Amino acid sequence: MPKPEKVQAVAELKELFENANSFFVTDYQGLNVADMTDLRRDLRKSDVRYLIAKNTLLKLAVSQAGIAGIDKHLSGPTAVAFAHGDPAAAAKVINESFKKRELPRVKVFSVENELYAAEQLGRLADLPSREQLLSQLVADIESPIAAVARMINGIFQELVGTVDALADKKKAQEGS
Repeated sequence: MPKPEKVQAVAELKELFENANSFFVTDYQGLNVADMTDLRRDLRKSDVRYLIAKNTLLKLAVSQAGIAGIDKHLSGPTAVAFAHGDPAAAAKVINESFKKRELPRVKVFSVENELYAAEQLGRLADLPSREQLLSQLVADIESPIAAVARMINGIFQELVGTVDALADKKKAQEGS
């Protein structure tokens, strides 16, 4: 009979797997307490929760959440980063940490229910953030509209200039 604490831990992990739009299974071995604290702080800024859990509990949670293909990666020291926001932001933090310390090592990651090999983390980390993509989209939409507005403004300025010139010419003719 499983202990109530473990049943609760599995239920919480299952919920995290189900609610996260992406997660990163990592090997944290070699990270000291200060490095782990820095990594967690940086991940928290990107709305990412980084948890260390026993592999047996993770396997149960993954099974209950209906996620296949991860069991073989759940061996040795394992921590999982659960991202609720932009997956690229979480990937950037993990990738930057790896570049500095060569830790944590990503075993596998999932974005929108698709599993990816660790080697593809760099590609995800190189993507612009969601905010950058949205601002680029707005700029691309706004650019033609702004050009039309400038063109119309130029036409009206030319028209006003012509009307003013005609009014000045008429005043000059009346004054002479």
